[in-house]
Amino acid sequence: MADSCRGRPADPDASDSRTASPQTVKKRAQQSPGLRPKYQSSAPGHCFKKVTLTKPTFCHSCSDFIWGIIGFLCEVCNFMCHEKCLKTLRSVCSCMTPSTVRVPVAHCFGPAGQKKRFCCVCRKQTDGNAALRCEVCELHVHADCAAFSSADCRSCHLDGTLEQDTFNHHWREGNLASAARCEVCRRSCGSSDVLAGMRCEWCGITSHAACYLNVPPECTQGRLRCMLLHPACVRLDSRNFSKMHCYRITESCSYDLDNSDEGDPSAAVSKDGQPAAPESGKQFLKVFDGDDAVKRGYFRLVSIFRATRNEEVVEAALRAFYIPDEPQDYELHEIGSQQRLHSDDILNRNGSPDNRSSLKDGGDSWLLRARPRDSEVIKVHFGWPRSGAAFVPISVSKNSTAASVLTEVLSQLDAKVEDESRFSLLEVYMGSKQVQRQTLTPQEKILDKLQEIRKVSLRQMNQTRFYIMENRNRAVQVNLLIGGLPPLLNKEDYEQLIEKHLTSKSHLVSISHIYASQGAVSLEISCFSEAERIYMLAKDTSVNGKMLMALVIPEIMHNELGDVCPLLVFVNPKSGGMKGRELLYSFRKLLNPHQVFDISNGGPLAGLHTFREVPRFRVLVCGGDGTVGWVLGVLETVRHKLVCREPPIGIVPLGTGNDLARILRWGAGYSGEDPHHILVSVDEADEVLMDRWTILLDAQDISEDGKENGFLEPPKIVQMNNYFGLGIDAELSLDFHLAREDDPDKFTSRFHNKGVYVKVGLQKISHTRSLHKELQLQVDAQNVPLPNIEGLIFLNIPSWGSGADLWGSEVDGRFGKPSINDGLLEVVGVTGVVHMGQVQSGLRSGIRIAQGNYIRLAVTKPIPVQVDGEPWIQPPGHIIISAAGPKVRMLRKPKQKQKKSSASGKDGRSESPSSRDRPI
Repeated sequence: MADSCRGRPADPDASDSRTASPQTVKKRAQQSPGLRPKYQSSAPGHCFKKVTLTKPTFCHSCSDFIWGIIGFLCEVCNFMCHEKCLKTLRSVCSCMTPSTVRVPVAHCFGPAGQKKRFCCVCRKQTDGNAALRCEVCELHVHADCAAFSSADCRSCHLDGTLEQDTFNHHWREGNLASAARCEVCRRSCGSSDVLAGMRCEWCGITSHAACYLNVPPECTQGRLRCMLLHPACVRLDSRNFSKMHCYRITESCSYDLDNSDEGDPSAAVSKDGQPAAPESGKQFLKVFDGDDAVKRGYFRLVSIFRATRNEEVVEAALRAFYIPDEPQDYELHEIGSQQRLHSDDILNRNGSPDNRSSLKDGGDSWLLRARPRDSEVIKVHFGWPRSGAAFVPISVSKNSTAASVLTEVLSQLDAKVEDESRFSLLEVYMGSKQVQRQTLTPQEKILDKLQEIRKVSLRQMNQTRFYIMENRNRAVQVNLLIGGLPPLLNKEDYEQLIEKHLTSKSHLVSISHIYASQGAVSLEISCFSEAERIYMLAKDTSVNGKMLMALVIPEIMHNELGDVCPLLVFVNPKSGGMKGRELLYSFRKLLNPHQVFDISNGGPLAGLHTFREVPRFRVLVCGGDGTVGWVLGVLETVRHKLVCREPPIGIVPLGTGNDLARILRWGAGYSGEDPHHILVSVDEADEVLMDRWTILLDAQDISEDGKENGFLEPPKIVQMNNYFGLGIDAELSLDFHLAREDDPDKFTSRFHNKGVYVKVGLQKISHTRSLHKELQLQVDAQNVPLPNIEGLIFLNIPSWGSGADLWGSEVDGRFGKPSINDGLLEVVGVTGVVHMGQVQSGLRSGIRIAQGNYIRLAVTKPIPVQVDGEPWIQPPGHIIISAAGPKVRMLRKPKQKQKKSSASGKDGRSESPSSRDRPI
C-alpha cells in the first residue's frame, strides 16, 4: 500500500508466519502459539489460511472449480485459490495495490445499478444501491470499500505533471464476460462466479491472472485504435479540477465519498456475511484509523474472540484498513481515555484473572495509532519516464529534510546533476476520488511529516507516496466554455458580461472563441485558481434569467493524431429510458472519455468546439431524430469555425420513430447491441450524402383570397432533415408532445410512447378538416391543386411515422424514384387518422401530389405543424421551403455487418467489456 515503509528483515522461514503481512517472521509465530498457520504465496500482501469449504467455490486465480473441501483464503482481501495456485499467484492483495500504480489517476464514482459485479477491493459480490462503479474504467466497489480503492483509473490525457513515455496496457482484474479467452493460453479466463481474469481497458485483450505478465507490455489499443483519441494527443491542465469536471460528468451521476464515509459502517459486516450480533465467544470493536476518522465518525468493525492478545487485535485492525504493516509498529488507544493495549495484554470480557486491560462497559471504540519511529525507509519515485526501477529507497531519520532527501536521490542517478535547485520533492496523496499534490519546502522534516499524516489517517498514509520532480515554468492555460449567454452579441459585449457577472481579471482571462448564435464563448485562463473560481461561480450565475453553463475543455494536439480519424460521440441520456445512460457509460470505457459528450450537459457545441482543430473526424449521435437534428443544426451554425467542416455522422437510434436511422440501416431502435460492435460498424460504414432544407415561416394575417392584411410576428427559420407536416399529422404530434410535457417520467420506453400515439389518434378518428381550403400550394413556381385531405406532408427521406412508406413503391411516370440526395422533396397527402393507420400497417400509401425543390405555401388559418417531430401551432402566413446549403455527409451501416459481427464475436479480443452492461 503505502510507499513509505520500514525496512523489514527477510526470513527464510516466513512461511510459518501468522500476521496479515506476508513478510512476518517466524519469531512472531512463536509468540502466539496454537493458532492456525498462515501460508505464503508468490504474490505480495496476501495472508492465506487453510479453510474448509462448505459450498461450491471457484479459484480466483485460474477461475476453475475447487474440488474437495480444502481451499486457501486470504484474510485481508478474501482471495480464494487452490493449493497448486499459491506457487504461481500473480494477483497482489488489495492492501498492496497502491504500490503497483504507475501514474496515479483518480476515479469518477457513480451508482452502479443492480447488475451482478464483484468488488475490486474485498472481492465479494456487489448488489443493490450500496455498489459504485467508475464512470471511466471497469472498477466496481462497495460504497464502504471505495475509500480503500487505489487511484489507478485510466490516464486519458497529459496534465504536465506525472507522465510516461510509452503507452502500456492498463490491466483491471475481474468482471470479465463469461466467454472471454486468455490471450496467452487461449483458455477461458472469464467467470461470472468470482473476481477472476485480467483485461486491458484500452485494447480489450483478456488473460488469466497467472498469464497476463507474459503479454508484451506495450498496448496497441486494439480494434478501435483507428477512432480512439490517444491520451498522448490530449492535454488538460486540471490541477484544481476533479475528474468529474474534466470529463464533464454531471453531478447527478457522481457519488460523494465523503458522505459515504458517514454512512452506517455496519454495512461492511453484513456484506461479509457476518451476523448483526457477535457469534458466541466473539465481540465487535469499533476501530478508527486517525483523528479524521474520529471527527467524521468513520470506523471499521473488527470481530475478535473475547480472550485475544493485543497483537492479534492490532493485526485484525490493520487487515480491516488494508494496511500491510507489522502489528508491533502500532498500538490501540481507547477513545475518551488514555488507556492503551500493549503487546502482551489480553482482551477478555468474561471477568477472568487475565483481564488486566479489559474493555470497560460500552468502551468498545478504539483508535489505531502508529508508534513513533526514530528512522524508516521511504520510496521516492521519479516524476519523469526512465528505464529501470521506478523508485529509490531512502533511509530518513529525525534530522532528514526534503533537501537532504533530494540530495541523496540525485546522487543515485546515473547522470550527475549539478544544479539541485532544479528539483523538488512532491508529496502525492493517491485518493480514489481525487489525487492531491503538495510540494514540500526544503527545510521540512520528513519524519515529522510522516507522523503527521499517520496521525490524521493511517489509510491516507498508505495511499501517499513521494516523487522527485523537475521544476518547470510551463505556461498555464485552462480552457473553459461558458454557455447560456445572450445570443448574437459582439466581442466587447461578451467581455463586459463576463467581467460583470464573473468578475474576471482581464490580465488572466481572455476570450478565444465566440459562438454568437449559440450564446457561448471560450475563455483562456492563465491561472489555476482563477479558472476554478470562474468555473464554480458560473454554475451559480444567471444572465437575463438564464443559468450559465461552464465546461472544462481539453486541448487536442491535432498534429500528433497521425492517420487516426477520431470519433466524436454525442449521447442523449434522456432518450430510450436508461439505455442512453448505459450507452454513455459504455462508450466512455471503450473510448477516451474526452471524445464522449453528454449532450444534455452543454449541448453539441462542447464537442464540436473541442474538435475544432481536428483535421478529420466522424460523429456518432445516440438519440432520436430530434437529437440528430439538434447536432446537425449546431454543426451548420459553427461549421465555419471547424477545420473539418463536413464530418460524416452515424446514428444509434434511441428515440421513438427513428426514421432517419432506419433508412441509414442503423435499425428501428437500439435493442441492446454490444457497444463495441456498434463502434466497429461505424468504422466500416459507408458515407452517403443527404439533403437538408430550410423552412421560412413568415406569419402574416392573410385573408381567404390570399391577400396580406398585416404583420403578426417575426419570421421564423428552422432546418428540416426528415419531413415537414401540416394538419392531422402535426396535430397528433402536438397532442403527444403536450402529454409528455405534463408527465415526462412516464415516457421512458418506445412501447409506451407508441401506445400514447395510438390513444391520441383514436380520439381524432372522427375529426374532419378541409385542409385544401386553408392552403395554397406552389411547387417550383407552379400552382398545385390540393385534393380533399386533412394532412399535407413533405418528405426528404423515404420513411415516415416510425418506418412507414408514405410515398409508396409503385412506379409512376409522373414522378422519379425518391432519394435522400436527389435535391427534391416529395409532397404527400393523407385523408385522416384511418388513412394514416392504413399507411402504418402497409395496406395503403399516401396520395402523391408533387415533387420539387422549391415549395411555397399560403396559410389562411392557424394550423398545427411539425418539423422532424417537433410540433407547434403556426399562425396564418407564408411558408417557404428551399434547399439548405451543402448536403450533409451521413454514415450508412453496411448490409453485411451482421455476419461480420457474428464472426468477429468469436475472438475474445473483439468483445466489449460492456457487453454485460448493455440494457435489455
